[in-house]
Amino acid sequence: MKETVLDRLLRYVKIDTQSQDDAEAYPSTAKQLDLLKMLLKELQELGLKDASIDQYGYVMATLPSNVPASSPAFGKVPTVGLIAHVDTSPSTSGTDVKPQVISHYKGGDIILSGDTAVVIRESENPELKKEIGRTVITSDGTTLLGADDKAGIAIIMTAIQHLLERPNLLHGDIKVGFTPDEEVGMGTKYFDIQKFGAQFAYTVDGDTAGELNKETFSANSAVITVYGRNIHPGTAKGIMVNSIRTIADIIARMPRDMAPETTEGYEPYIHPHIVQGEEAKSVLKILLRDFRTQGLDELKKRLEKIIAEVQPMHPKAKIELQIIESYRNMREGLEKDQRVLDCLFEATKRSGMDPKWVPIRGGTDGSKLTANGLPTPNIFTGGHNYHGKTEWASVWGMEKSVDTIVNLAQVWAEKSK
Repeated sequence: MKETVLDRLLRYVKIDTQSQDDAEAYPSTAKQLDLLKMLLKELQELGLKDASIDQYGYVMATLPSNVPASSPAFGKVPTVGLIAHVDTSPSTSGTDVKPQVISHYKGGDIILSGDTAVVIRESENPELKKEIGRTVITSDGTTLLGADDKAGIAIIMTAIQHLLERPNLLHGDIKVGFTPDEEVGMGTKYFDIQKFGAQFAYTVDGDTAGELNKETFSANSAVITVYGRNIHPGTAKGIMVNSIRTIADIIARMPRDMAPETTEGYEPYIHPHIVQGEEAKSVLKILLRDFRTQGLDELKKRLEKIIAEVQPMHPKAKIELQIIESYRNMREGLEKDQRVLDCLFEATKRSGMDPKWVPIRGGTDGSKLTANGLPTPNIFTGGHNYHGKTEWASVWGMEKSVDTIVNLAQVWAEKSK
């Protein structure tokens, strides 16, 4: 099975693995198992004899160490894990994805054939200029592409294949893990770190080639529920309490200079992203994000202040605020043992890149894994514009990620002598 990283990506994205918010089942959608079972078979065909899938859908396997007993590194190389998630975002359809291969990209905007109103604009994608003459992958504009994180899966599988084909490249035990439900915040819910058996790990779930991630937002979710009273509009005067109007006044007071569309870098945000309602009850779901964990308390206080302002405007409405912890910035956990970062940086340099540590304005499975004791920074995939129809991926970036992982395995072996 000697496929390129592009071959694998094109095959994987055609499998619908969209996850679902607020589902009771795990995985949240049974169709994720279609790809997980395929990956299990492929790992077995590659020769990873312990490849397995558990009751939750987690696929795990081991590429055994090939460090000879005569080497000073024998028995000293830490076990390192590589992790990617199979699910795609609930935000955009992942059904019947038709990947488009643009060979020798000539520059300029990319108009997608399935819906010509969907355009990947060069002005909004500065990285596209670096892709001139290279191969770019998009969807046809009717769905997302699914490179998040099927590019990561393709990269891991290709890197494992390369290591198997080159036994002269020394490496310790390498664990492979494929997870469901990352996009709905549940990717590590049942992940058994002890069973996985790695001392350090890397998620392959980033974007721009050469960018590495050791920091994520600290994240909470807020849910504002407003209870009103419904009655026939014809006889509503003095009786109806329209919860939708209350929610609207709350949304109108959200700070516009603290929204995803107005912030960047280390700036925090308050992001209302789901609203559901009718007269008697309305629910507003909000994402709270700050690289400083203590900053989440400040965001909560802002919401409390908004509610305090709106309540007198709607005295008969009942307003409730619930805060739910999501994940925490992984930087502190990663810096407890600098090796996990130093080895990744060196491996990226050996791949001919100019590596940069860039904060993730989001989270990965690595956030929770690090918090649970498995240090897990994030590696780039070459993908861009995740979660939408204008998603695209650089084949060159994917190949550089494969090179980085192959080099990473060797760096760990060299530094363990």
